[in-house]
Amino acid sequence: MKRLKVGTVHYTLSASHKPVLRLSPGEKVIVETEDAFGGKIRSEMDSPVGKVVMPWANPVTGPIYVEGATSGDVLVVDIRGIEPRSGQGATCLVPGFGGLTGTSSTRLLCGDLPATTKICPIKDGKIYFSERLILPYEPMIGTIGTAPELESVSSMTPGPHGGNMDCPDICVGNRLLLPVYVEGGLLFMGDIHAVQGDGEVCGVAVEIPAEITVDLGLIKGARIAWPRIESRREIMAIGSAKPMEDAARIAFTELILWLERDYGFDRLEAYMLCTQVAKVRLAQMVDPLYTVVAKFPKKYLPKKVPEAVSRPS
Repeated sequence: MKRLKVGTVHYTLSASHKPVLRLSPGEKVIVETEDAFGGKIRSEMDSPVGKVVMPWANPVTGPIYVEGATSGDVLVVDIRGIEPRSGQGATCLVPGFGGLTGTSSTRLLCGDLPATTKICPIKDGKIYFSERLILPYEPMIGTIGTAPELESVSSMTPGPHGGNMDCPDICVGNRLLLPVYVEGGLLFMGDIHAVQGDGEVCGVAVEIPAEITVDLGLIKGARIAWPRIESRREIMAIGSAKPMEDAARIAFTELILWLERDYGFDRLEAYMLCTQVAKVRLAQMVDPLYTVVAKFPKKYLPKKVPEAVSRPS
């Protein structure tokens, strides 16, 4: 198994970044990542103001070049493990950032919340948020995506390529499907959260440096427009946009098109069925675009049609 050490990190997902590792479909790799603060928040005396200067936040490791990947393919990422590289995580309140305060894009005539840092020890599968509050270690990948075709996209921003989706379902045991736009796909990842609730409402989860173990696969010519997730019980489509309802519309539209293409549903029947049984998750409401996940229970799925997208080669 290959290992990709942290080394040089990037703050954009871009085809202009040279690959740091080449893998063939079917290979497994361990990827080391830095935390969202770039390792600069170590104690509760460390304020995010001054320590982390935008846009130099949310570093990602990569890119990984996947042999044979070309535009129009789908990159398959099976997440096998996420282990912390430190015995603690950090969460913060950052002035001018978060879901319930004025930001650079949501302007309000009111003052910022004070900068605040909380360090959370992690031990034996538990996160010690305080002396009284102990949370489960439920790690997820906050930022993961492929290189867009032309532009460089900030690692803070989600989109059709993936990116900073902050979706708790991108976790151990699940499969992530990403569109490929350029030769090799160019996969980036980072921003691991030890735990995160829906919405990531203050903008900062329990951020950790981590080791991520993934299997990489490739589906040739199975073009998808937005990222998808498959768990043991559900298929999920992701949309990122602002306002939030547009993100939900993207996610549900992609879910319905997936049901039509891969499972043989009539489009209007799928639309009506989603109205009865689908679930929706607000992944995050804090990034430059918001992320919503539409979920469909597998127990209502028929067998896949032969060219089903989620079948890796």
